[in-house]
Amino acid sequence: MLTALAIANYRSLRNLVVPLQPLNVITGANGSGKSNLYRALRLLADTAQGRVVSSLAREGGLQSTLWAGPEVTGRAVKRGDHPVQGTVRKEVVSLRMGFSSDEFGYLIDLGLPAPGSSSFALDPEIKRECIWHGDHLRPSTLLSDRNHSVVKVRSEKEDWRVVAYNLSPFDSMMTMVADPRNTPEMLSLRESIRAWRFYDHFRTDLDAPARAAQIGTLTPVLGNDGTDLAAAIQTIREIGDNEALAAAIEDPFPGSTLNVENNAGWFSLRMQQHGLLRPLSGAELSDGTLRYILLVAALLTPRPPALMVLNEPETSLHPDLLAPLARLIGQATKRSQIIVVTHSQPLIKALSEFGCNSLMLEKQFGQTQVVGASQLSSPKWQWPSR
Repeated sequence: MLTALAIANYRSLRNLVVPLQPLNVITGANGSGKSNLYRALRLLADTAQGRVVSSLAREGGLQSTLWAGPEVTGRAVKRGDHPVQGTVRKEVVSLRMGFSSDEFGYLIDLGLPAPGSSSFALDPEIKRECIWHGDHLRPSTLLSDRNHSVVKVRSEKEDWRVVAYNLSPFDSMMTMVADPRNTPEMLSLRESIRAWRFYDHFRTDLDAPARAAQIGTLTPVLGNDGTDLAAAIQTIREIGDNEALAAAIEDPFPGSTLNVENNAGWFSLRMQQHGLLRPLSGAELSDGTLRYILLVAALLTPRPPALMVLNEPETSLHPDLLAPLARLIGQATKRSQIIVVTHSQPLIKALSEFGCNSLMLEKQFGQTQVVGASQLSSPKWQWPSR
């Protein structure tokens, strides 16, 4: 389980460290930085897939994602005595992301190449990566350390051994160095991060793939776009918790059942609702009902991940569906750590019954901060030098 998430210099996240628990709710007004925190977490997950640089390129490059405000906001500016003004840069260009957990911690520091060294002068380079054991980074807990192109790991005898001398600046040590013999901790952490799941773009329009019949294959993990919904539901019925699935449908739709029709290997949804003479097909379901079923398939996965992140799951849902969704999320926290990004007060209220960690974001002078947080209440965190 992640215990802290740290982001520095990513858009409005100038220097944010937030505590995490089994169930976390990220909320705040529009423009407070909820989406930035979600995108930063996805970017952090991309390091384990070896695509953090390409993901930054899709966002417009490192320069467009960096904190756009001044390096220092003085007291006179905060009092309103002077306007916000730029100053001469003293710090190096850096985008830093990391997390700590109940077992391992990880961080990555990205910057720009030396001027004139390449035609790809705007491509970010990985300057530093660290993996440690424990709740925060200390020299005594450091297990793997990447400094520019050199990667070294701590052996069982507590001495350091170099495992890579010329790692490319665009390759993460998580993808290029991890192996079960030399770096088992790195390999374990990488596979755990690769299992993180993000759900935020379920299509429910009339042409949504989830409404149509699809070739059915065993699907223990629902796809990010929900295309394989029928196969995922059938997989839960056969190798997952079929009773929980039936209860999740019965909760908001009393007397209803959800089935999957198999027509020569093509799977399609069929929902029998109370009072109707025939079951409804996926094409006939309302947007809210279909989205709720997609969330059911995601949360009742037979292969629960270490972390699942839901971005605005309340979209298209009727208010009556929010309490059943909250109960489903609360049940899923028994198997996975959950982060919910939402601005729905009814959903937040329903989730509070499960002892969620509520983090309300706000902006002060363009910086995203957690309401009520202080240096004493924030998790301990230290960024290493390059």
